[in-house]
Amino acid sequence: MKRGSKRTFLLVAVTLVALIVPIVAASAQRGAAPAGNPNPPTSPVTGNAANGKALYFANTCYGCHGYNGETGRAFVGNWSANLATEENFIRFLRGRANVAPVQPSTSMPNFPENSVSDKQAKDIYAYIRTFKSNAPELKDIPTLNQIIKGASRPYKP
Repeated sequence: MKRGSKRTFLLVAVTLVALIVPIVAASAQRGAAPAGNPNPPTSPVTGNAANGKALYFANTCYGCHGYNGETGRAFVGNWSANLATEENFIRFLRGRANVAPVQPSTSMPNFPENSVSDKQAKDIYAYIRTFKSNAPELKDIPTLNQIIKGASRPYKP
């Protein structure tokens, strides 16, 4: 390789790394829900969970929150103050509907009342509150235990 082509190659490689690293770092955090209260809320629920399930899918909530609230921007294990009560949930849906905050705190779409009524929001909330963790205990994942066991052995080149 000629000297000029080595320099060009190095410049291209450094540029690619500089562009790719921030993208990978951002995408690694995109699906993660912020750490919240691991305990589900216990406030009263007045909505209908069966209707809420249909609305959850009709409004494509599952696209970000998963089919069971455990994936993507999860609810289960991250019960935020926005999910503590029906009122908080509706306030969260509406609070951003007509106001563009200086610094958005979420990438969730806005749901004004003409898009999702209060009754529908309560139904969706009732469905969300049915979500339970289906994650197995770590001790019950055989492949993970094999990896940990193998990693704990001394390295022999």
